[in-house]
Amino acid sequence: MMSANYISTLMLSSSLRYSITNNQAALSKASTEATTGRFADVGLELGATTGGDVTLRADLNFADQLVDTNGLVAGRLDVTQDRITQLSTTATDFLKDLIAARSTDGGGRIILPPASSNLQDLIGALNISYNGSYLFSGINTQTQPITAYTAGSASKNQVDSDFLAAFGFSQSSASVSSITPAQMQTFLNTSFDAEFTSPAWNTNWSTATDQVMQSRISTTEIADTSVSANQIGFRKLAEAYTMMADLGNANLNQSTFQVVVDKAIGLVGSAITDLAALGGSVGTVQQRITTATDKLKTQKDILSNQIVGMEKVDPAEASTRVNALQTQIQTALALTSQLQKISLINYL
Repeated sequence: MMSANYISTLMLSSSLRYSITNNQAALSKASTEATTGRFADVGLELGATTGGDVTLRADLNFADQLVDTNGLVAGRLDVTQDRITQLSTTATDFLKDLIAARSTDGGGRIILPPASSNLQDLIGALNISYNGSYLFSGINTQTQPITAYTAGSASKNQVDSDFLAAFGFSQSSASVSSITPAQMQTFLNTSFDAEFTSPAWNTNWSTATDQVMQSRISTTEIADTSVSANQIGFRKLAEAYTMMADLGNANLNQSTFQVVVDKAIGLVGSAITDLAALGGSVGTVQQRITTATDKLKTQKDILSNQIVGMEKVDPAEASTRVNALQTQIQTALALTSQLQKISLINYL
């Protein structure tokens, strides 16, 4: 009799403990669903349709990544466009200075300061970085694209060497005044022009690649999302600023000086047109990114709604389950406590 009573009590106690364990697991699941509004175990609940849910979530994550990437690319292009606009504005002002200096006594001395300043500004603008990457380096984003034009630099050394080879003296020599218009024209159109085309430009001035960065801006679109410092408009400005800053213009005779100014006027005017076209191209990509991002955000909303539709649970129903399970667990705990108090000693 005692043995039977002991076994019966043990079985009942074990059954209650098992019930509590199961109900606690169910409570955790119901609590999660009541809080999140989605299945606690999506794969278990959806069964054969789980694959569709996984695909939707992968598409949503991809769209998220593209939106984030587009934000970074848009930031880069904003800075790029700003620098192109800045350089165009500076070039337009310089063109006016050139025209004014052409027929002015001492025009070479007058134009020297803005020419030198503009050359340094051009180099600085093309060496701008954003988030640790150089914007005008092509695909060499970790390398500053344009070398400085200073004493001892490759670009400065080559211009000095070309000038000396052409005329037999340096830019600072008093003999500069003896250079004829024809001699200067020949120099400008041959060895000096060559410094701003390949291969000399890529050897002495630029480490940028002609190939530019490309980015996926939507699930179906890839766009060029950077600008190379090797663009023709930048090289024309570099040439114009250099010739007005470092060819001894202050000592040239007036007719030879006018040859240099006329060449620079042509280069700057052409560069302004090139930069306008370049800015337009960048603007087109900016608009494409804006349009693509708007579409991606719409796509994200659609995907999110589809996922919610597959995974959602009724929060009210889940809350009801939580309450019911809590009651069952409390009841089981109370019964377990009562069983623990049962002892044969009480009946002896």
